Amino acid sequence: MKKYIYLLVFFICIQFANAQFIYEPFNSAKLSETREVKIQLPRGYDDHPDKKYPIIMVFDGDYMFEAVAGNVDYYSYWEDMPDAIVVGVNQVDTRNSDVYYSEQNSLPIESGAAFFEFIGMELIPHLENNYRTENFRVAIGHGETANFINYYLLKGDPLFKAYIAISPDLAPDMISYIPERLTKFQTKIFYYLATSDNDVTAIKASSEALNTAISGIDNKNILYNFKKLEEPSHYSLPAYVIPDALQKIFFVYQPISKKEYKDAILKLDSSPVVYLEEKYQTILDLFGIDKQILINDFKAIEAAIEKTEQFQYFEDLGKIARKQYPETMLGTFYLARFYEETGEPKKAMKTYQSAYSLKEIGGITKDLVLEKADEIKADFGY
Repeated sequence: MKKYIYLLVFFICIQFANAQFIYEPFNSAKLSETREVKIQLPRGYDDHPDKKYPIIMVFDGDYMFEAVAGNVDYYSYWEDMPDAIVVGVNQVDTRNSDVYYSEQNSLPIESGAAFFEFIGMELIPHLENNYRTENFRVAIGHGETANFINYYLLKGDPLFKAYIAISPDLAPDMISYIPERLTKFQTKIFYYLATSDNDVTAIKASSEALNTAISGIDNKNILYNFKKLEEPSHYSLPAYVIPDALQKIFFVYQPISKKEYKDAILKLDSSPVVYLEEKYQTILDLFGIDKQILINDFKAIEAAIEKTEQFQYFEDLGKIARKQYPETMLGTFYLARFYEETGEPKKAMKTYQSAYSLKEIGGITKDLVLEKADEIKADFGY
C-alpha cells in the first residue's frame, strides 16, 4: 500500500513540476486593498515565446482554482483543449462584499461594482500586459459568483466569451436579463449552466427556470449546455461538472473522435475535406489559435474517403497535407492515392516513388510507398 502512495505522491510532484504556479499579490486601486491571485501557466510556457494562451478566470479561487487548474492541465495534455492560463481570485474573506448587488435592479453596486471593475479594468489588463494571452476568455463561478459572472455577459462587448455557471445563486432579475441578452448576440458565446436534484431548493428552481428561458432562444451564436445531475450537493457539484464544462466548450478543438466520425463525417453530403478545413477555421475564429491539423484528423478523413469510395477528395486532402506537413510523405501519399483511384496509374507510381525521399509519418513508411509503386508497376508493366 505504501508503494502505491509513494507512486501517487511522485506523479503529483511531476505534474506540479511541469506546470508553473505563481501566487501574486495584486494591489488594487479599485478595491483599495491587495488581493491574492493564483496563476497557473501551462507546461512549456517558457519554451514557446511566440505562443499565446486563452485565459480561464476562476472566481472563488480559494477553493475552485485547484479543481479547474488540474482539469485544464489534464485536458490540454491530451489535446482535448488548448493550453491555457488559469487565474484564480481568492475571495475567502470578501465574497459577500465582492458580489454585492442592488435589490432594486439586481446589478452590482458599491463593493460589488468595485470588484466588477477590478476584474475588467485592472486584473485582465495586468494579465494581458505581463503574460502572452489570447482574446478568448472563460469565466467560472459557483453559487453567488456564478451569478456574478453574468454581469460581464450583459456588457455590450463581453469581457468573456464563455461562461460556466455552476449552481448559480441568481439575483431576481437575472432570470430575465440573461435570456434577453443572449438573444441579441451576433458572435459566438458559450454558456454552460449546471444544477442537481440535490442542490439548494431555490437555486435548483431558478436554474431550471433559466434553462427553460435559454432553451427557447433561437440564436445559433449561443452555444448552450445545461447539466442536471442527481446526487451531488451544492458544494460537491463543481467537482462533477468542471470536466464536462471544459469538454463541451472546447469540443471543436478536440481530435476527431469515433462518434464524430460515425455521426457527422460519414453522413456528409459534401466533401469531408471541407469539413476538416471548417473545423480548424472554427478553432481559429473562436479561440484565436491557428492549430496545426492533427495526423489523427487526417487519418479520419482518409478513412472516410476510403469507406465512401469518394476518391476524388484525396486530391484536396493531399494539397492540405503538403501545406501542413511539407517535409513528410503525407501529402504526396494522398495525391498518389488520388491518381491511383482516378485512372492515372503511371502518375500514381511516380508519385509514390517521389515520396521515398520524404520523412515517414502516421504509418506511411518508405516500405509502404515502394510497395505501392511496385504493385502498380507489376499490374501495368511499366
